[in-house]
Amino acid sequence: MAELTPREVVRELNRYIIGQDDAKRAVAIALRNRYRRSQLSPEMREEIYPKNILMVGPTGVGKTEIARRLAKLVDAPFIKVEATKFTEVGYVGRDVESIIRDLAENAFHMVKKEHAEKVKTRAQVLAEDRLVSLLVSAPKKNNNNPLDFLLGRKPEPETTPEENTEISRKRSEVREQLLRGELEEKELEIEVEEASPQLEVGGASISIGDMMGGMMPKKTKLRHVKVKEARQILIEEESSKLIDEDAVKEEAVRRCEQNGIIFLDEIDKIAAKSGQGHGPDVSREGVQRDILPIVEGSTVNTKYGPIRTDFMLFIGAGAFHVAKVTDLIPELQGRFPVHVNLKSLTKEDFVNILTKTDNAITRQYTALLEVDKVHLTFEEAALEEIAEIALRSNEEGEDIGARRLHAVFEELLEDVSFNAGG
Repeated sequence: MAELTPREVVRELNRYIIGQDDAKRAVAIALRNRYRRSQLSPEMREEIYPKNILMVGPTGVGKTEIARRLAKLVDAPFIKVEATKFTEVGYVGRDVESIIRDLAENAFHMVKKEHAEKVKTRAQVLAEDRLVSLLVSAPKKNNNNPLDFLLGRKPEPETTPEENTEISRKRSEVREQLLRGELEEKELEIEVEEASPQLEVGGASISIGDMMGGMMPKKTKLRHVKVKEARQILIEEESSKLIDEDAVKEEAVRRCEQNGIIFLDEIDKIAAKSGQGHGPDVSREGVQRDILPIVEGSTVNTKYGPIRTDFMLFIGAGAFHVAKVTDLIPELQGRFPVHVNLKSLTKEDFVNILTKTDNAITRQYTALLEVDKVHLTFEEAALEEIAEIALRSNEEGEDIGARRLHAVFEELLEDVSFNAGG
């Protein structure tokens, strides 16, 4: 984050999103302010809160993409939620605190993946060793039970020196075959651990196995898989053993609190229309009041520990065609001090989307059809015409922004896509 100035953030966003400079500047400043805050004393850090952003503009102009690319740019935990999915407490629907629990889940998987990458080499060595053992002698169902000793069950007899020598020879042969890639399609039996059932109580997840004090033996099952699949399963198992789960949880919670980005889409749909205050509008206001504590700053219990929302960055977005920003309750308006308006796309914007972005739809279709040996090229005049058709369709029908290009391309290339590949 230290290396990214606001100008550099905007430059990176320009690789994927055309136009909307005001919105890009707003998120770039918000991101840089996070870095500035992190360099201050702990006392001062506690006093500085992020300035949440409200994006107003039609669908398909880049609101979600700006937030998603921003999070990816700095490896920040990110979640996009639609405000309409939530209902006020007491009604059937999703609880607003589930937003933070989902964000924590994303952060945990992100941090765990990073930690797994650090131990990957060691995990691969251990997994390869286990794979050799499985190929030399088939696995036996693990029936180890703490009560075996009390019940007088005897352990299996040890192997003789001659058997050990033979096993060692076989292991060397199998290891060489694995290195040459000769056994990738061979099927084998592998014993995998079954996840123990978990109960979620007040946002915290409790394993039933842990409730029994770990006395119950871990349940396992045998799976028939190919060597290449078994290798991946074993690498994941060995990585899990090498990773410090508590450290992962602590880091996930820290990242959620300090770097989390929550994108609240369709926020205009929970705004009560001007002059109305009954029926569905009462429920809409209830949802706003339930969202308010999360945006203001509160503590939410998750299975990874309590998480404070005080320093998360919230980005609200909506078209606000029917309702206005002023129709939101004043307390919620006050929590989104930065307002940016996103403009409808012009013909020039459509042409730039087709030619200048790293993920241009023209490149996507070219790559897809290349699989069937169809070489697709687009002339400049053709791209101009496609942009004109997309613009006219948005003007005559619903304005769905850049998503209109997908509809145009599907219709344009339907015959080519159908007949490609013979």
